[in-house]
Amino acid sequence: MAAKIPATVVTGFLGAGKTTLIRHMLANAGGKRIALIINEFGDLGVDGDILKGCGDETCTEDDIMELSNGCICCTVAEDFIPTMQKLLERDNKPDHIVIETSGLALPQPLVRAFNWPEISTKVTVDGVITVVDGKAVDEGRFAHNVAAVDAQRKLDENLDHETPLSELFEDQIACADMIVVNKADLLGEDHADALVAKLKGEARGGVQVVRASMGVLPIDVLLGQGIGSEGDMDARGEVHHHHHDDDDDDHDDHHHHEHGHDEFESFVVTRGEIKDPKAFASQIAEVIRAHDILRLKGFVAVEGKPMRLTVQAVGPRVDHYFDQPFGAAPRDTRLVVIGEAGLDQLAIEAALSA
Repeated sequence: MAAKIPATVVTGFLGAGKTTLIRHMLANAGGKRIALIINEFGDLGVDGDILKGCGDETCTEDDIMELSNGCICCTVAEDFIPTMQKLLERDNKPDHIVIETSGLALPQPLVRAFNWPEISTKVTVDGVITVVDGKAVDEGRFAHNVAAVDAQRKLDENLDHETPLSELFEDQIACADMIVVNKADLLGEDHADALVAKLKGEARGGVQVVRASMGVLPIDVLLGQGIGSEGDMDARGEVHHHHHDDDDDDHDDHHHHEHGHDEFESFVVTRGEIKDPKAFASQIAEVIRAHDILRLKGFVAVEGKPMRLTVQAVGPRVDHYFDQPFGAAPRDTRLVVIGEAGLDQLAIEAALSA
C-alpha cells in the first residue's frame, strides 16, 4: 500500500500570523509539492488571493483549494471530505497537504475527519500547529484586535457567540502538537521565556513550543512531525465545545521581511557503532529533554547488524527502524540535531556519544 500523504493543520486566531507562516513555508518548500486548503469565511477569499500570489513553482494555483462555506466544523461532510477526495484522486498528488483553518475554528472536528473511511487510508495528520499572537497573549488578550474577532464571529449564525475567546483559545492549545509563539520579536526576552513556559505548562506533554517572528521557521521544524494526530483524539479532546469562524489577515506581515533562520541552528553529531538500539533511543530521549531539542534524525550503525538503523525524533518521541544495508558506506552513526539558537553543542555531542 502506498504511504499516506501527510497533512499539517494550521490553526490560531485571526491576526496570529497563520497566513504569514504558510506563505513563508511555501516560499521555502525546497522542491516539496505542497497543496493548500484554506477554510476562508464568507465571499472575500482574502487569504486565498494573497497565497495565490506566492509565485512559487512548488505551489501553483491548482494546488490551492478554498472552502468558502464558513466554519469547517459544520461542513466536513459536504465540503471538506469531497475537497480532500478531489485532491487525493489527482495524478500529480502533493507531497504534503497544508490546511489553514479559519480564525475561530476548532481543530478537533477537522482532525477527527481524517478518520472518515473516504480518506483514512490515503492521508494522515502530520501534526497540528497552533499559531498564537505572542504580544497579545502576553498582554492578557488572545488576539491583537479582540473586537474584530468578535465582530467576525457574529457574522455567522452557525457559530457559538457566547463562548469566551479564552475557552476557544484553550481548545486550540489542547489540540496542538506544536505551538508557535509568533511576533516574539515584540516581546522582551524575559516575557518571551515566561510565555513559552506558561504555554508548555498548559499543553499536553511533549508538545513543542517555539518562537517565531513574521512566521519564519525552518520547514524541517514545521513539516515531518509524523504524529498521526487523528489516532489520539481522546488526548486532544475539546476542553469546551462550540463553533467558530474566520481567518488571518496580517497585511503588514506579508511582504519585504527577509528574515533568516538565525533563531534556529542545526549540527551533525558523529559517533561509532552502538550496541543496543532500544537503550540508545532512551538515551536520545533523555538528551532531547535535557537540552530542549526540537528534532533529531539520522542513521545509526549497530554492532553486528548489516542494516543501518534510521532514527527520527520529534520532541521526546523517538522512532527507530532498520531500513537498508550500509553497503559500501562507512559504518558511522550520524545524527542531525535541530533546535532553537543557543544549543550547547559540546554537551549534546558528549551526551550522545556516551
